[in-house]
Order: sequence, then structure tokens, then C-alpha cells
Amino acid sequence: MRLPIDFIFQQLRPFLFAVDPENAHERMLSAVELVSKFPGLLQFLCWQFREESPRLTTELFGYTLQNPIGLAAGFDKDGRIHPALFALGFGFVEIGTVTPKPQSGNSRPRLFRLVQDLALINRMGFNNQGAWKMAERLVSRTATISADEVEIFNQSTNYPANINSGLLGINIGKNKDTDLDNAEDDYVSALSTLHPFADYFTLNISSPNTDNLRNLQEKEALRSLLVAVCARRDTLERNHLRKTPLMVKLAPDLSQEALENTIQVIQEFSIQGVIATNTTVERPQLNSKNHHETGGLSGKPLQKRSTEMIRSLFQELGPEIPIIGVGGILSGADAYEKIRAGASAVQIYTGLIYQGPGMVRKVKRELSELLKKDAFESVASAVGVDC
Repeated sequence: MRLPIDFIFQQLRPFLFAVDPENAHERMLSAVELVSKFPGLLQFLCWQFREESPRLTTELFGYTLQNPIGLAAGFDKDGRIHPALFALGFGFVEIGTVTPKPQSGNSRPRLFRLVQDLALINRMGFNNQGAWKMAERLVSRTATISADEVEIFNQSTNYPANINSGLLGINIGKNKDTDLDNAEDDYVSALSTLHPFADYFTLNISSPNTDNLRNLQEKEALRSLLVAVCARRDTLERNHLRKTPLMVKLAPDLSQEALENTIQVIQEFSIQGVIATNTTVERPQLNSKNHHETGGLSGKPLQKRSTEMIRSLFQELGPEIPIIGVGGILSGADAYEKIRAGASAVQIYTGLIYQGPGMVRKVKRELSELLKKDAFESVASAVGVDC
């Protein structure tokens, strides 16, 4: 019998939300990291949370996913608990943002709940343990994964074999003390260190919490970055005989002209996808007490803008370059809206904070019902229909 996870979370939420949000998140990571070492824990989580529908099966970068619901970067910055996250039912998980060298990030407090707005504001600043520490952790995970976990997670015949736990993306960025003119060196370094473990990489050039990082979205800066990163990726692919798709994560605050310039540059290179969008520095009407804090805003207030940007990207890029939609997804209807606007898959983060681990199963069930209602036999058949 499945436990009433949603009910349990709702009862615990007042106590969880009474704690500083960053402290609460760190305690959660540590607890999951600890209990994940117990035999049978991942199998139990799969039994509790896995609920798939053939209608949700889709492809991304040539891999078959059980569903198009992914976890956005930022939740598991150092790749500490991604096997447990896969067990919650995500079709893919993106860890990071990770930088070549470890760094502490911006000063605290730097994470704020906006409960009335179903939103978060963060100014974390790429706090992480560094690319080499992540590589050590992923090597250890690959070496110790059990045969039972392989059987559970490798339900699709063409899942990658390096991690044995589903489609794993790694989000990479530059260190704060690296000059913008040398930013490409950091992205190349992180890519080189983590290449054996990633099923795709995301270039984070759109966080508002590292000074001037968003300037990398500008035409010439982006072109210079992609020349270096794509060249290194191509060399690694030839040496290791494995494909590693590259994605670019964009800010929702780009003007239409800036977005068109960015798209033009992306089309010049072998870029396999775009993530839309990162957090916003804009402040729509907000009701929560922390609305004045600086940093990137995520959650419900970002929903409309991110969908608009997905639509613009799809109209320019077409179906050949997949778009992953993120921003304000709190239900299956929200995910469906982004898919119809042009997203091949979606990611969630803030919704998981407010709704708990049962959210993934709920979103998948609602999305499947909406596809069925509109007579779509697959996710792919609904992508971009509103464009």
C-alpha cells in the first residue's frame, strides 16, 4: 500500500517552512543522502512514486524518456541525491550549477520563500563544491550502483549506460573570480572534467546572481564562448565515441531584439537544445513580505513570461532544436501549456518546494489526462500546436 505522501507533506510543511529555507534544503539533502545508502531505499521510492503512462513516453536527444518531466538545476547543485530524485519519477534530472573551482557563493541570507506568491527569490551565486568533487562523487556512484537499481532505472533500452540511473544533465557555469573575457576557459574546464558522466550539458549564461554573467548572452560574447565549448565537446566526443548534447539556458528578461540575436548565434553552432527560462530580475505584482529582496525570482510569477519566450523560440527554431520549458509549473495544465507553446520537455523546481515529492506523480497524471482529452497519443504530437 502506498503511503499518503501528499498528506504527510502538507502536515509537515508548516514545520519545514518555519526553518530558514537554505538550512531546510541542506538538511533535506543530507537526510536523503544518508538514507539513500540503506539497501532497498531507492526501490521503495520507486514503488511509492513511479506512475508512468505510455502517452508520456517521449524522446530527447535520441534517448527515450518515460516522461517529459525533469528537475531543474539548482536543487541538487553537487549531484548528491540524483538517484533518489530519479526514483521520485522524474524523466530526467539536471544537477549543478557547478563551476571548475569550489566557491561559497554570495553572503547569506540568499534564499527567500514568497509563500503567498508560490515563488522563491534566490541570490545564491553558484555555491558548489567544484567540478572535481562532483566527478569524484559520480565515479563513486557509478562504481557502487546495484544490479537492482540498474534493473529499475534502465526501463528503456536506449538509456545511457554511464550512470545507470536515467538521463542526467549537468549544468555548468563560471567562477565568480574569473574575468568575463576568460569565461570560456571555465566552461571548457568543467565540461572536460565532467564529460564522462553527463548525458547532456547546459551552459548557464543567464543567472542574475553572478556579476555580468548575463553579458555572455550577447551576440559576440556568446559566439566566442560557443566556438571554444563546441570545439572541446567535439574533441571529447571523438576521443570517447559518445555524443554529448549541449544546451544553452536563457534569461526571461531578454528583449525581443536580444533574443533574436542570441537565436541567430545558437543556430551557427552544433547546439542541441535551449532551456527557457532562468529566473527573472523583474518584479511583477507580489504579495509576500520578501518581495523586495534582490536576486532571481522563480515560481508562479514567472509562468506567463517563460511560456511567451518558449513560443518565440519555437517560432524561430522550429521542432529541430528541442526547447525545455521551465518557470512556474505547478500542475499538469501548466506543463501542458508549455508543451503546446513549443517545449519538448519541461522542468520543475519551485513547485516541488511548495507541493512536495508527490508533485511529480500528480503532474504526470494530469498531463496524461489532458493529452488524452485532446486526442494526442504522445507528448511529441502536442509540441508547438499553439504556434
